[in-house]
Amino acid sequence: MNNNETIFALSSAHGKSGVAVIRISGDNLSELFERIINKKEHTPRHAYYTNFRDENGDLIDQCVAVYFNAPHSFTGEDMIEIYTHGAMAVINKTFEFLCTKNARIAEKGEFSKRAFYNNKMDLTDVDGLIALLDAQTDKQRQSALRSLSGEDSKIYQDYRNQMIEISAYAAAILDYDEDDLPKDIDKKVLSKTENLLQELQKSISGFRGTRALRNGFNIVLVGETNVGKSSIFNKIIGSNRAIVSDIAGTTRDVVSTQIDIDGYLVNLSDTAGIRETNDVIEQIGIEKTNSEIENADLIIHVYNENPEKLLPDEISVINKSDLLKDKTNKDVIYISAKTGDGFDILLNKIKEKMHESMDNSESRVAINERSYELLNESITELNNAITKYDGNYDIFAEHVRRAGDAIGKILGVITTKEIADATFSRLCLGK
Repeated sequence: MNNNETIFALSSAHGKSGVAVIRISGDNLSELFERIINKKEHTPRHAYYTNFRDENGDLIDQCVAVYFNAPHSFTGEDMIEIYTHGAMAVINKTFEFLCTKNARIAEKGEFSKRAFYNNKMDLTDVDGLIALLDAQTDKQRQSALRSLSGEDSKIYQDYRNQMIEISAYAAAILDYDEDDLPKDIDKKVLSKTENLLQELQKSISGFRGTRALRNGFNIVLVGETNVGKSSIFNKIIGSNRAIVSDIAGTTRDVVSTQIDIDGYLVNLSDTAGIRETNDVIEQIGIEKTNSEIENADLIIHVYNENPEKLLPDEISVINKSDLLKDKTNKDVIYISAKTGDGFDILLNKIKEKMHESMDNSESRVAINERSYELLNESITELNNAITKYDGNYDIFAEHVRRAGDAIGKILGVITTKEIADATFSRLCLGK
């Protein structure tokens, strides 16, 4: 990519700070860098301390600057990084200076876009970068770094290489006499395609876990009115976020917060109690409760007495255990939001359920909404190749080629401007 425009942006956080990092990218930035450091020559990747002055010779700031020569930079172009004091007045003055040098403010994600078009990153690397910048917990950081470091790229590229190889075998079957081909090549091609299809299906099965890891594991407290859901919610998060009252139906809306449990980001929600009611506002709250249940990764069902029937895949909790005499049901967890009794057991059960759901997903390729759709497309095409070819390897090869194109779009090897723009727009300025 040879854009010729010089772009710049603040790559560090906005607002008052000790140090601000200003990043510049473009073609042939040697002269600009020497103007910044006030020297007639320089060494790439060497840090220069300088009195940085404007066109009138007035001091902008005392700062450090580093030059990265193409292609040995993040974008693959010449790059300059200036480390100034983090005062907005200094940053704005630096921006004014750069504008006089025919540079412009970068768009969101434009540095990464240039890195992509200069073959420094593929779209899975960019997905990993986006996830890393959004990471709030250690598990999210680990998952994002696997993508950013190229682990996902290797898996997707292997899928695509296998599809190219299968297509080549199909072409050979069409172009050569049967006597000139290896024995049972048609069976081997089908077997290889079936194995690859199973690999993709196994990968996509981890989507729910990966989504929960990246976006947060959704835990919802549900139950009838006045069973103590809000008290349990407050106890888990360690603060009084939800209103607690003896009046049934106090919680009318969904109250949510994010917490870190065992390194995982958790979206914990307290919901309106489920009951028959003529109260219009309470009915809306109950509708929201049902919506939360549909999107939940884990439901904590709260009761105030032993239930007649327990639902599978839920954690069943009986609150107010300090008032109960019969605590013999081994299928529920007895707790007391008042005394804290049983909360250690509840938290351990939550951790167990979370690890069951997400630990396996960490060994698979990380899948976001974009790659999920394209993986499904590839799976459909491979399945069509197997089930619809009917001995016609022209049709078979075409379906495999389309499957490979879908994987190519995940990597960005085959892409459209719309896909690229949508991906890079999710990045912040300076990336």
